[in-house]
Amino acid sequence: MKGKLIVIEGTDCSGKETQSKLLIERLKEKNYKCAFFSFPNYDSSTGKIIGGPFLGKEEISESYFKEGSSKVNPYVSSLYYAADFKYNIENIKKHLANGEYVILDRYVTSSLAFQGSKIADKDERFHMYQWIDKLNYWLLELPKPDITIFLHVPFIYAKELRQNRASIDDNEKDDEYLKMTEKAYIELTELYNWQYINCIENDQLRSISSINDDIMNIIL
Repeated sequence: MKGKLIVIEGTDCSGKETQSKLLIERLKEKNYKCAFFSFPNYDSSTGKIIGGPFLGKEEISESYFKEGSSKVNPYVSSLYYAADFKYNIENIKKHLANGEYVILDRYVTSSLAFQGSKIADKDERFHMYQWIDKLNYWLLELPKPDITIFLHVPFIYAKELRQNRASIDDNEKDDEYLKMTEKAYIELTELYNWQYINCIENDQLRSISSINDDIMNIIL
């Protein structure tokens, strides 16, 4: 039996990794076989290229792109991420072939949002979405998600939460870019019929457990 590919997407500071790992714990309690992967895969060769030379994560190296990664042409940026997906996908396919639930913290869905957000014109942006979709799923033959769950923390809340981070990359330094990416995520959620979870309630961040309950309900 083929497994299920579940993607956890979200705006900055939405707790994607935390929610992904808690989800796996709860699925295993119900005797589901699971595996977890995160993109970019900073432990792999392609992920290290994205983390340092492209994004300029301080713990890896400074970015080679002096304009900042948020200003790099979206078609160029998409190729870096596509290379990382393709380089690491065979391991994911093995888990899927083994009938496991594979949980991904970000995937091609992130490229759609982060690169599409760089294009203001709606028609051109939709062409960008189609180009990324074709590049990854058709030309590179990456598996499509069975379900994508979008965790939404509005920018005004994410900016406050981001102050607690020890270091941030070039994308995270660009507030306008993050605002545009948030809008792209919302647009994509409607366009691709992703599952939407609002992480804010009564002007406060919801608890980790309540958000995870929503995720579990969607999956099960």
